[in-house]
Amino acid sequence: MKNSVKAVIITGGLIMVLLVGVLVWAVAQRAESENDPKPQVLREESHVLDDGGADAVTVVEFLDFECEACAAFHPVVEELRQKYDGQITYAVRYFPLPGHVNSMDAALAAEAAAQQGEFEAMYQRLFETQAEWGEATEPNPEPFRMLAEEIGLDMATYDEAVADPATAERVRRDKSEGTFLGVEGTPTFFVDGKMVTLEKRDDLERAIVEAQAR
Repeated sequence: MKNSVKAVIITGGLIMVLLVGVLVWAVAQRAESENDPKPQVLREESHVLDDGGADAVTVVEFLDFECEACAAFHPVVEELRQKYDGQITYAVRYFPLPGHVNSMDAALAAEAAAQQGEFEAMYQRLFETQAEWGEATEPNPEPFRMLAEEIGLDMATYDEAVADPATAERVRRDKSEGTFLGVEGTPTFFVDGKMVTLEKRDDLERAIVEAQAR
């Protein structure tokens, strides 16, 4: 076999190896992209309390149920939900802070209630009773079981949900994604995907009005 023919065969083989390598890399990159979705402010699994429809302004709150600032801002949120009823989609995501020993248990209670269709009932009672269980030095899940009974949850199902690692993972997903999105404390609000800087009581409403005007 002449040297020129050998060279053509070798070159063709190298090109084939290169093409196969590129194809394998492309498939691997696609799989990685599908398994590691980009961070989103609002996900399908997020708890939507008010759905204003396709044209509504979207308001997403990352919160910690033990956070005093969240509790203090809660009445403002409720006023805005009522004032802009039908005009905004309002959703809640978990962001339990490490300095609050009962924040994770509170989030688990809310998620367990959500699995029985009672997220908002637990959401409201957690803020209403925060002074009774917040700022504790030791975690205590009992107050949350009492709230679960109060709002009429099936307690066997509730206990099973709280103990299920998947429930804790659901909370951690929110926390992890919030961190990636730049959330550092609570409450943190996003209006139509843009983080709102809260300096005054009416900053959130101003952001909603500006989003409506766009």
